[in-house]
Amino acid sequence: MRTTGNTVLVTGGATGIGFGLAEAFHRRGNAVLLAGRREDRLREAAERLPGARWFACDVADPEQRRALADWAMKDHPDVNVLVNNAGIQRDIDLTKGVEELASGGDELRIDLEAPIWLSQLFVPHLAGKDDAAIVHVTSGIAFVPSVKAPLYSTTKAALHVFSQVQRKQLRAAGIRVFEVAPPLILDTELNPEGRAKARAAAGGVPDAVRYSFMDIPTSAKFAEHVLARMEEDVEEIGYGTSEESIRLSKGPLERIFNERNP
Repeated sequence: MRTTGNTVLVTGGATGIGFGLAEAFHRRGNAVLLAGRREDRLREAAERLPGARWFACDVADPEQRRALADWAMKDHPDVNVLVNNAGIQRDIDLTKGVEELASGGDELRIDLEAPIWLSQLFVPHLAGKDDAAIVHVTSGIAFVPSVKAPLYSTTKAALHVFSQVQRKQLRAAGIRVFEVAPPLILDTELNPEGRAKARAAAGGVPDAVRYSFMDIPTSAKFAEHVLARMEEDVEEIGYGTSEESIRLSKGPLERIFNERNP
């Protein structure tokens, strides 16, 4: 996979891993398009990436997803890489019934429905383009779920499966499908309430101390690792603990999947 000379759209591209990936692509001479919900953060991110363009939208909304796709394909027809990174995570207590599920953002729509529908909106446009690719950002939690984040764990596991199937089907159209599974990364805005609660429960011990036994990359370091692996044509990309989870997931069942779905 060539990681230079592309036009790349990154959802959730203003902060965290999304911005890290956008910055890494930008550094390699790619044109970068940013999408996200907050205009102020998008504007700030674009100022740090000269030439970047941005579009404010909520990918959980079907009409706004289509508006994003129309903008990207009409105003930037060279777009050939879609990075589905936008996502939210919440701690959810399942003993509290349905009220707890409805108390915050809709993880099912943002984390699962949005990347599936958005990528399919782009398929006809991407088919036949040089180095066309769809990149789904999942998580190490896709392989080893977090009890505290049941919906997030479910959506990432489902997106992992969708990535496998989509990869098989789109290969004939010349579209590569990559799955990127980050490990624990602390310099993002994912689940700030849950992280604050965990720090309080640990007596205020800083995250860097609590997780000192783990190799935790910054978003920028992880993004550089991802692009390097894409250049090596690695289609399921992890780092540290998530890379180990991907390795352990390989086995007889994957062999059967490949045999049944050549």
